[in-house]
Formats: sequence, C-alpha cells, structure tokens
Amino acid sequence: MRTIFALLAFLSATALASGGATLPPEVASYITDRELCEHFRQEPADAGTPEQDKRREFVRESIEIYCPGTDRRLAALKRRYASNAAVMLRLAKYENASEGPSQ
Repeated sequence: MRTIFALLAFLSATALASGGATLPPEVASYITDRELCEHFRQEPADAGTPEQDKRREFVRESIEIYCPGTDRRLAALKRRYASNAAVMLRLAKYENASEGPSQ
C-alpha cells in the first residue's frame, strides 16, 4: 500500500504543470516527499490495539524518512528555479517553515 501511495504521489507530482511543461525531477521528488510527509503528519496517533500501535510505529518511521530537510530543500529549490514560473507555482503551496523553529 505504501508503494502504491508513493507511486501515485510521484505521478501526480510529475504531471504537467501550467503551460504544458513538466517539472524537473528534483522538484517532482521534493513534491512527492513533502506530500508523503504531510500525509503522515496528519494521521491520528491512536493507541490501544496492537494494530494501532503497529500503525503508529509505521507512521513515526515514515515521518523520519520523508520529513527531515524539507524546509532546506524547499528554500534551495525556490532559489534555483526562481525564474521558472511553473515550478514556482507548484512550490508556492508549501509553507517555508514546516519543520518548526529549530530548522
């Protein structure tokens, strides 16, 4: 299931941007990671049953995989592609400081 979600996120990230241009691979990769990060951060932290505990552990591990460095990567991509309107439009939806004040 995780693989299917990651594939769908990647395909949607690499879909045509405005003006018919495709996104650069590093931008598409960032969008995929960021969408997965945000997905897992929004999951409830239910506890109790063994299934809920197992899922909570999976979510915690997924956050550790997809979330670190997203603020730094976003800033670098915005600098690199500042003159690319299609890329900037896609990146504009993401907050610049999603990782908190320590980043």
